[in-house]
Amino acid sequence: MVVRPNMLRRISKSFGGSAAILLSGTAAAQITNPPVLQDARTPVAKPVTTALAMAQPLDGNSQPPRGDRLLDLTIVYTDSQLYNPTTGLYDKVHLRSYTGKGVDPKAPFVSPTIEAIPGDTVRVLLNNQLPQGAQPGDPGCTAKGVMPDTPHCFNGTNLHTHGLWVNPAGNGDNVLLSINPQTKFTYEYNIPSDHPSGTFWYHTHRHGSTALQVSSGMAGALIIRGSRLPSMSAHGDIDTLIPTTAIPERVLVMQQIQYACRGPAPKPGELGKIKVDQKTGHWICDPGDVGGIESYDQFGPGSWPASGRYTSLNGKVFNPDDPMKATQGQIERWRMIHAGVRDTIGLQFVPVRQGRLKTGSKVPKDAKTGAKFIKESCGGTPVPYTLIAADGLTMDQAQTTSLATFQPGYRFDALVVFPEAGRYCVLDTQAPKSGVVNALDVGTQLLAVVDVAPGTAVKDVKSYVTDKLVSLADQTMPGEVKAAVVEDLKAGMRLRRFTPHPDITDAEVAGNGTQELTFFIDTSTPDTKFEVGNTLQTKDVRPYDPNRIDRKLPLGKAQEWTMQSHFVSHPFHIHVNPFQIVSILDPNGKDVSAPGAVDDAGGSPPDPQYAGLKGVWKDTLWIKSLLPNSNLPAGFSGLYTIKVRTRYERYIGEFVLHCHILDHEDQGMMQNVAVVLPDQVGSTDAATGAGGMHHGH
Repeated sequence: MVVRPNMLRRISKSFGGSAAILLSGTAAAQITNPPVLQDARTPVAKPVTTALAMAQPLDGNSQPPRGDRLLDLTIVYTDSQLYNPTTGLYDKVHLRSYTGKGVDPKAPFVSPTIEAIPGDTVRVLLNNQLPQGAQPGDPGCTAKGVMPDTPHCFNGTNLHTHGLWVNPAGNGDNVLLSINPQTKFTYEYNIPSDHPSGTFWYHTHRHGSTALQVSSGMAGALIIRGSRLPSMSAHGDIDTLIPTTAIPERVLVMQQIQYACRGPAPKPGELGKIKVDQKTGHWICDPGDVGGIESYDQFGPGSWPASGRYTSLNGKVFNPDDPMKATQGQIERWRMIHAGVRDTIGLQFVPVRQGRLKTGSKVPKDAKTGAKFIKESCGGTPVPYTLIAADGLTMDQAQTTSLATFQPGYRFDALVVFPEAGRYCVLDTQAPKSGVVNALDVGTQLLAVVDVAPGTAVKDVKSYVTDKLVSLADQTMPGEVKAAVVEDLKAGMRLRRFTPHPDITDAEVAGNGTQELTFFIDTSTPDTKFEVGNTLQTKDVRPYDPNRIDRKLPLGKAQEWTMQSHFVSHPFHIHVNPFQIVSILDPNGKDVSAPGAVDDAGGSPPDPQYAGLKGVWKDTLWIKSLLPNSNLPAGFSGLYTIKVRTRYERYIGEFVLHCHILDHEDQGMMQNVAVVLPDQVGSTDAATGAGGMHHGH
């Protein structure tokens, strides 16, 4: 049965209850934190020390994570439904998903949160219960003659702990394995005792099916909680300055579940065409249809805006009947993860205009009318919020913004406070076209609404947050370092006592060689090639080869990387070792990563995403390009040049770098890299003891 919101309200009244309660049978009523994945064994009560109490998990009923942990993740097809704001109805869907102990069956398309502390050994039993054999539209995992960069093996999988500094080989963070259907495999993550605390995430990463599975919801938060206090000689964890007892947390996993309903199959073993509304061009599901993600014709340039789908938060799509709840003046830590496949998200909080966005409101179907509706409903001055970490790593200095740009794979931790009571829109505001993934404009989307109850008035958000942090430092910081922390906070919210990595200096990279990287899409032949090269030219770019190692990197050294893209923009991601941003030069040579820099090389309005990133540590970064563009002025390259530095610490072995537009990665925009002993950097041994990719093509 299709459940309509007005039907729920009528039923709710007759029972004297709320629609939210009745929705629990079909969809969760509120956007709440995803459940924490529980240990597969029966919990045993253990004493909690004062330091560990600061690292309590989100679920108050579960044990603090510690020591040797055993978690189960099973992969199955799940039948459920997703709210469609343009119709006010729920669409039935049949999607691959993770399930495990404690997973909420009412919100199955967001994976449970995995929590740990530095020093833990976390074992995840990955149990692939998807059907064996080739499915319609899928060549399968073992079909002969399938090229590695042709999407395939849609029911094969593996697991990637995105951003974790752990061993990439063996049963560590090894994405070169294929866990095929009806197979189990235990991943083991030995988290170092000096691992940074922060917001990371995990997702499937089987080359050939990554985009298809991540877009189905196979992604979740991975939080490392820290209790290390700073001293005059050692940095501490930001968690000790903002304990959850004083600063409550929200975990927001932002996903793009790009399901489609299809017409009749032309032949057995084939898929029918995606159903499209001839008026709007958006994908539609008729009564009785079941949406799915079963082919790569659902991805590609313009596919996300064409789909008409909405970014979900923690597995739930915007519904004005199900607002988030907050209190005026209460500062919260929002751990925000872009776990989608390819759409850029620009996050803003804007007050709801009086009399708008009432219960039962629907966003009009077509983009033009929908944008007008949102503009009429959400207005006023955007609420500023305070970024304290990028990609899980605490920043040297907090940054106040009203618009943070999330590219696929990005994370930001932010301190959010609503200055007035009332209802607020959570908006995805599109950046300039050169700053986003899609060539077509998705338009501003309404991700959620927040109902803010009366509390403490806030006149100036930045001063209010600063004062709160200073007060917390007085309460929580050790005496020897307290004065220094307070002084830093008062000097522009500096957090340098909590940064996880020291700066990489000129002297540290001197004499170690350099790396260059170019992204390129070759459209000169009918078979488009997605490629990566090792110079700042396109002559040596190549698509991914699972049996080739493209770079050998010296263990114990640091290097500087210079990166460009010669065909549209791409988010660069490298596994294991994060990097520090040195500079981002626009095509005119201006460093647009400096605080307050204006990136207007692509025209007006300026692109806000790079300002303030100089010196910031990340694991994913937008490599911007204005190419191809036939209207560029003479002598203007259109190329941005990005310089970063990284250390190759502790771990040897083979892993990957790639574009985090995941359908680009599946089709060849990836490289195998290996960290090796320094005397092996110049060797010609293809495997360097690490082994190649074993997918059984």
